[in-house]
Amino acid sequence: MTLEKRPVPTDPKYDDYDYPIEAPEPKPGHPGFTTPEQDAQVAQLRMMLEAAGYTERLDTLSMLRFLRARKFDVEASKKMFIDCEEWRKTFGGGLDDLTRNFDYKEKPQVFAYYPQYYHKTDKEGRPVYIEQLGKIDLNALRAITSDERMLQSLAVEYEKLIDPRLPACSRKQGYLLETCCTIMDAKGVGIARAGQVYGYLQQASGMSQNYYPERLGKLYIINAPWGFSGVFSVIKRFLDPVTVAKIHVLGSSYQSELLSQVPKENLPKHLGGDCLCEGGCELSDAGPWRDPQYAKPAKWEKPKVDTTAPAAPTAGEEAPAAPATTTATEAPAAA
Repeated sequence: MTLEKRPVPTDPKYDDYDYPIEAPEPKPGHPGFTTPEQDAQVAQLRMMLEAAGYTERLDTLSMLRFLRARKFDVEASKKMFIDCEEWRKTFGGGLDDLTRNFDYKEKPQVFAYYPQYYHKTDKEGRPVYIEQLGKIDLNALRAITSDERMLQSLAVEYEKLIDPRLPACSRKQGYLLETCCTIMDAKGVGIARAGQVYGYLQQASGMSQNYYPERLGKLYIINAPWGFSGVFSVIKRFLDPVTVAKIHVLGSSYQSELLSQVPKENLPKHLGGDCLCEGGCELSDAGPWRDPQYAKPAKWEKPKVDTTAPAAPTAGEEAPAAPATTTATEAPAAA
C-alpha cells in the first residue's frame, strides 16, 4: 500500500513543538502519513478526553501514539490514556513533581549492581538505552536503595526520554524521532539469578507497555543464554507482529548485527564499540541532548504558568478586567 504524505494537522491549543514533527518513513498512522479518517479519530479522542476533564498531554503526536497502540480503536485508546493519567497522578506522589525534583543520589552505587542508562544514538539518530541484566543483584541493591526508588528513577528517565532527549535528536536529524534503540545485555544471567529479578523486571516492563506506548524502536537482546531463542520463539506467537519485528535475540556473536544499527564510536567498549566516556559511559548521559546546538530546556523544567490570573499591567497601563471564566486548557499543554 502506497502512503500519501500529508501535512500533520495540528491543534494550536495543544501543539507547541520546537522540533520536526514528520516521521522519516511512510508508516501507517505515523505523523505525516495519516489518513483523513485517522485525523478525525485524533480529533475525536481529544474531544472525548476533554469532555472527561483532561487538559494535558492532548497534543497530536501523543494522541496518535495512543491510537496506534490500540489499532486506532478510539474507545480503547481513551481507556489507555485515562489509565496512564491516573497512574501519573499517584506514582511517586505525582509524576510531574517527581520528575522536577527527583534526586537519585545513590545512582553511582546502584549502577555497580544494575547499569541502566541512555548513551548516544544509533544510526537512525535515536537514543540508545542500555541495560546490563547480568549484573543485577537485588539483595545488594536493596541495601543501597529500594525497588520503589529504582522504579521512580525508571519513570523519570522515561520522562527525560520524551523531553529533552527525543526533541534534541529530532532537531539533529531533521525529522521526528519518537522511539529509542534498546540493548539488553544478558551476559551472566543464569537460572538462579533470573528468579530473583523477575518481579522487578515485570513491574518495569509493565510500566513501559502500559504508560509509554510506541516508544520502542528496536530491541537487541545480546549474549542471550542457551535456550532463550527457543523460549522466545514460543513467546513471540502471542506478541503483535509489529512488536516481534523490532526484537532481535542474539547470542555472544552479536557484534556484527549490533554494529549495523549502532555506530562503533557510539557503542561502549564493553559491548564491542570504541566509546570510553570519561567517568564511565553509564554515567555520562552523552548524546545530542547535551549538545548546545540541539538541546533546549525540557518543558517540565519550566515553571507552570497560572492561566487563571490576568497578566500584570506594565507602567502606565490599566489592569485588564479578569475574564468571566479562564481554565488551564487555554494554555498549550506540554508536547
